[in-house]
Amino acid sequence: MSTEATWKPVEAHGDLTASKRDDLPDSAYAFPKQRKEPLTDASHVRNALARFDQVEDVSNADRERAFENIKKAARHFHVDMQESSWKDLMKH
Repeated sequence: MSTEATWKPVEAHGDLTASKRDDLPDSAYAFPKQRKEPLTDASHVRNALARFDQVEDVSNADRERAFENIKKAARHFHVDMQESSWKDLMKH
């Protein structure tokens, strides 16, 4: 069973102040329910990949959805990903 991505591109890019983050729709985040790891540009996609294993209090289903969202954003922003599963991002 494959989880479908919920990510959609937004106009906000670059440095995200707290108020800019608050204005983002849930669909701009890797983890939409928790509103963690915004995916607004290539830099944020690379950051979400690097910090994936540091996100706490999420289920495996949340991680699966986040991975699909990151993959979709990575394709959109032309970020190369080597990982084929969210488990490949778990370092600990």
